[in-house]
Amino acid sequence: MDIDTRLLRYFLAVADAENLPRAAQRLHVAQPALATQIKQLEQQLGVELFIRSRAGWTLTAAGKVLSDQLPALLASWDRILRDTKSDSSRASRVLRLGCVNSAADSHIPEIIRVFHRLHPDWQVDLHQGGWTDPTAGLDEGDVDVALLRLPFPGQDEYHLRELFAEPRWIALPEDHPLADRDDIAFRELWDEPYVASPAETGWWRDYWMGLDSRPADTAIIGAIARNTDEWLRAIANGFGVSFTPASTSRTDFPGVVFRPVHGIGPTRVAVVWPDASEADPVVRYFIRCCSDIMGGQHGADGRRTS
Repeated sequence: MDIDTRLLRYFLAVADAENLPRAAQRLHVAQPALATQIKQLEQQLGVELFIRSRAGWTLTAAGKVLSDQLPALLASWDRILRDTKSDSSRASRVLRLGCVNSAADSHIPEIIRVFHRLHPDWQVDLHQGGWTDPTAGLDEGDVDVALLRLPFPGQDEYHLRELFAEPRWIALPEDHPLADRDDIAFRELWDEPYVASPAETGWWRDYWMGLDSRPADTAIIGAIARNTDEWLRAIANGFGVSFTPASTSRTDFPGVVFRPVHGIGPTRVAVVWPDASEADPVVRYFIRCCSDIMGGQHGADGRRTS
């Protein structure tokens, strides 16, 4: 019997949460889709894994057996995949670098130049993560190290070193009533509709609507965007506003302006790596290059987030 490991991970998320909505949020998938996947797994195994009720989803006896055995199995499989991909890239002298848009764009060329001084025979293969991939390939084992914005889903599973922080600004249509202001209070933006990433990005989307600093029930979504171009066009067309790193204010897009906001915390950028890269001297040197160039010694070397 061949079973997709994705179904097994979905099962564990629901078993841990004992609640379908919470599990769906953690996984960044829609609730109906998650329920369908769990049903598919039950059909493949020929057993019922959960007792569904209004109070939540409770494991059956068969479900408890599966939930006890799976974590070690999946951890072993993940380690095998990461080691296989990592060893292949090392044999080819390729450092696989993940990066989300704007996290460290202006610094990457210099980081690579400095890295090549000690490792001139290595190639840096850049993997650009999209809005629905905030780990830029780390979760799939497709990169050895990544430059990411914090927070991101699952960051407590990785090692990281914070590099710098920058304010969250607001992107507005140029004819918005607040567009002429030099500085905007966060509270003034609570009632605005927001241009947001898709629902499957879960609390990462919530963070970029400022929901880490205000009640969740104040969120109003005016439009959904899946990439930067869709995001800018939606704002320019007046469908909503959106928080963004201050560095994005250098973007020149017709109909969109960027303004500082006070009353909300900054976004942070970190270099992040998995256990598979922890002992690799080439990766460690690249991490050092990132710290030296981007000036961030804010986090302890190699610490995990809490």
